[in-house]
Amino acid sequence: MSIMPNLDKPFNLSASVQAPVNVKPNKSHRQQMQVLQEHGCLVLDEKLCTERLANLNYYRLSPYFQAFKRADGKFRPGVTFEQIYQVYEFDRLLRQIIYGVLEPIEISLRTKLAYCHTSKYGPLGYLQAQHFNLQHQHAQFLQSLQNQVHLNAKLLFVQHHLDKYGGKFPLWVMTELFSFGMLSRFYCDLLTCDQKTIAAAYHVQYRQLASWLVCLTQLRNICAHFNRLYYRTFSAVPAGINVAPAAERRLWPLLKVLRQLCPPEFLWEKEVKERLLLLLSDYKDAIDLAHLGFPADWADEI
Repeated sequence: MSIMPNLDKPFNLSASVQAPVNVKPNKSHRQQMQVLQEHGCLVLDEKLCTERLANLNYYRLSPYFQAFKRADGKFRPGVTFEQIYQVYEFDRLLRQIIYGVLEPIEISLRTKLAYCHTSKYGPLGYLQAQHFNLQHQHAQFLQSLQNQVHLNAKLLFVQHHLDKYGGKFPLWVMTELFSFGMLSRFYCDLLTCDQKTIAAAYHVQYRQLASWLVCLTQLRNICAHFNRLYYRTFSAVPAGINVAPAAERRLWPLLKVLRQLCPPEFLWEKEVKERLLLLLSDYKDAIDLAHLGFPADWADEI
């Protein structure tokens, strides 16, 4: 019988050392390769395979196996370790492209949120609960802000506002400490009229923008933690994006969202489209566009 930690109590890692739970033993890199071979994966160069596994955690690589396996858990005939590793490399480079466009979108969103809110409610209006909708939990929000100030207390601009202004941070300063998730929640907690003002700047409906920001929060977290985009089923579907049903929870609709939210000064053609075309050409023999939800004419749509 497995022993699961009580999630209602703080998890005590040191106590788990004493728990009578069986875990898998450590395997050498060669043993890891042999596990792959036992499951039907072909290894064309064993030396190279063990070298790869010495620098790439088997557990990190294992999610990439799913696109190559049959229902019984065995690899499809003819699948090679080298092919799987090519998909891993493709995914790594794809994340770099995606993360590169997420940065200007995040900075633009910070700017728009701060400008809209302070223009209407003043630099410290975000500290007043009446400037948010009924779903907003203001005490938790203020605690989150306090936590961010504490975690970033050594930054010069944080020290400056603590020392000179007694810890009063105008919203255009405070948003520099917001994560993408905090920005998304801030937008979703605004009054409807304020959500509409910000959404209009992106030429989308305000409910659409709320949906998109939730989706992009997940996407950013995936990229920031170097997790898999290829063959991933995303938990949320961005509202109002017209794609084939099979592609709804793949990367493709999120790429269309990125295109819509990207600030005009960002060189989308050069930084995204051209790089994607080159990347897909370089790895065309290893990947399947359907695993990303890309239609055949994807380049014409972005």
